[in-house]
Amino acid sequence: MADRVLVADDEEPSRKGLKALLTNWGYEVQEAADGQEALERAATFLPRVVVTDVLMPRLDGLGLLAQLRVDSPLTTVILLTGHATVETAVAAMKQGAYDYLTKPVDLARLRILIEKALEKGEALREVTLLRRQLQAVWGSGRLVGKSRSMQELYRMIDLAAPTSAPVLISGESGTGKELVARSLHERSPKNKGPFVAVNCSAIPETLLESEIFGHEKGAFTGALERRLGCFELAHDGTLFLDEIAEMSPAIQVKFLRILQDGAIRRLGGKTELLVDVRVLAATNQDPVRAMKEGSLREDLYYRLNVFHLNLPPLRERREDIPLLIEAFIEEFNAKYTKHIRAVDDVASRILVSHPWPGNVRELRNAVERAMIICDTDLLAPQHLPPGLTHAAPNAESDAVTLTVGVTVEEAERILILKTLASVGNNKARAAGILGISIKTLHNKLNRYGS
Repeated sequence: MADRVLVADDEEPSRKGLKALLTNWGYEVQEAADGQEALERAATFLPRVVVTDVLMPRLDGLGLLAQLRVDSPLTTVILLTGHATVETAVAAMKQGAYDYLTKPVDLARLRILIEKALEKGEALREVTLLRRQLQAVWGSGRLVGKSRSMQELYRMIDLAAPTSAPVLISGESGTGKELVARSLHERSPKNKGPFVAVNCSAIPETLLESEIFGHEKGAFTGALERRLGCFELAHDGTLFLDEIAEMSPAIQVKFLRILQDGAIRRLGGKTELLVDVRVLAATNQDPVRAMKEGSLREDLYYRLNVFHLNLPPLRERREDIPLLIEAFIEEFNAKYTKHIRAVDDVASRILVSHPWPGNVRELRNAVERAMIICDTDLLAPQHLPPGLTHAAPNAESDAVTLTVGVTVEEAERILILKTLASVGNNKARAAGILGISIKTLHNKLNRYGS
């Protein structure tokens, strides 16, 4: 597909001539007689480059530049100017214009500028996509990780985001389900619309139906005025329902009907309202198990499960922990005006070996606390939460000495007990370090009589 260029100039001969020339160079070109028309065409034409005169009626080139910076930040702008307005064009470059040309236009230079503008736009596009792919709800909002499981998650987000299909997101608490939902919204065709998030487990059952569907004045005791539900609030955007399995079966039935028909009726209302909403849902349960146990209706499960994104727990992607720590250090340096460079080796080993039952949220909180109390440029074990510092590696205390002739079972017993001692008898952490389940650890300790 040819790159798109929009030409804006109130002088028709100049405008028509540029359009013919650019078309001959292989670009797809549209034209506009002033800045206002250019804005209207850009909204649907989506040009990669805009070549615009500075002096135009209704909306001049500078006004067009300013509005494009808001509406279409990936579009690069080249200004055309007479000698009398060169200073204005130079000032405009400081406001984001790519470059300018004086009239009469040097065609060879114009061709080079457009090619370079396209290269710049493509580089900016790649950076933007990367940021979105690695994007943070933990404040600055990034999904961070290069592990195989995270690469697969990014791939699935790439596939699901441009569609309007429902998505079911599963994962333990703290893994970043809302982050994924926001990433899907930001990269969807509805990204200009609202993103509305509702945590079904945080709202009392008696209020959840009203929260989702809205109500009319007098619909029930205490309904003193009309209230719009989250479906109406999310119209032309995305609705994210977290902990979907916490909905009662009765509300799930109504929710399913909206998914099928695209129409809602407020509590106490007599008319149906059409809504255009992309629905994302999440649960911290295994959705198949929740369906079998009856907390998630089977028909709703299959309606939501067009795309299923499963977020891995942090303990299963430990190689991402250093990257997450770097991201959090950058975030909290900005938030607290700190200048912390990194984590020292001992603290890093503690953080990587911890099982993180609270997942990324728990890690983020630990790094934030450490940075608040840190008075140097390096995070060390003494800055970490007390529950973590028992695992500080020590050359002598961490050494396991075995004599020749000891049995494998005895060696295992020594290693397990030594590991337990090193983490202050925290069985969950010891199991994580040893790479075994807590149940297996308990069984072995029972066998040892410990």
